[in-house]
Amino acid sequence: MTHSITIASGKGGVGKTCVAVNLAIMYARLGHRVCLFDADFGLANSHILMGKNAAKTLRDALVGGVPLVEVIERGPQGVQLLAGGSGLTDMMNIDDTARFQLIRNVDALKESTDILITDAPAGASENALSFVAASQRVLVVVVAEPTSFMDAYAMIKAAYVEHGLRYFSVAINMAHDNVDARRNFEKFKAIAARFLDVELSYAGHVPFSAAMRRSIVQRKPLLAEANNTPDKELLAFKALAQAVLKAPMNIYEGIRFFADKDSEQETMG
Repeated sequence: MTHSITIASGKGGVGKTCVAVNLAIMYARLGHRVCLFDADFGLANSHILMGKNAAKTLRDALVGGVPLVEVIERGPQGVQLLAGGSGLTDMMNIDDTARFQLIRNVDALKESTDILITDAPAGASENALSFVAASQRVLVVVVAEPTSFMDAYAMIKAAYVEHGLRYFSVAINMAHDNVDARRNFEKFKAIAARFLDVELSYAGHVPFSAAMRRSIVQRKPLLAEANNTPDKELLAFKALAQAVLKAPMNIYEGIRFFADKDSEQETMG
């Protein structure tokens, strides 16, 4: 079975894409064939963090009819990257038909992909929620700030109300340590549990470190080199990768990655 995971956040600036890129590389280092789908169309920067120029983007697939296999860029550890493109204003508000076409077209990568990671747009827009609902599992990235908690709660509420999603993994980014991260997760979980019938799972944390900040500036993912990753970050991302795959899968009857088309049509029809 091909696993699908969407990386989401309630607001920008919490390090969602950095987590998505390094998590994809971590899965590749663990022996999986990984594809990173950058769905933050027009504002995408996964390719930048990977040090790639992205000769082709998902716009070429959507507008130019280029097969997805020709859009793929090879990133660190063999990660397949589907770049969303930066500064493409016509891609920022694509409609349902275009979104669903892209999701369906990803089926062509099923035989070459063990894990599909989608970097969704931040927030609770229709575009963001479509890609949150399209995956089996959702990883929500937050930082220990009230605004991050509030916006992540709003996104989870929208996914629950509009798409019936109940299971969400949560990663605390820029945390001092695991104890600090888990404490902040429990605060966030308590808020969500008071008002929503959802189940939040603690997936882990990403350390606040100079090495991570430096890797972003240098456009070189921290986990890119197998023999040159700090132990703290390596262990954190390995634990995060394992926890996410153990989390419960959501049941959703709409358009999904790698879904059975016949059953999907019956549900929609």
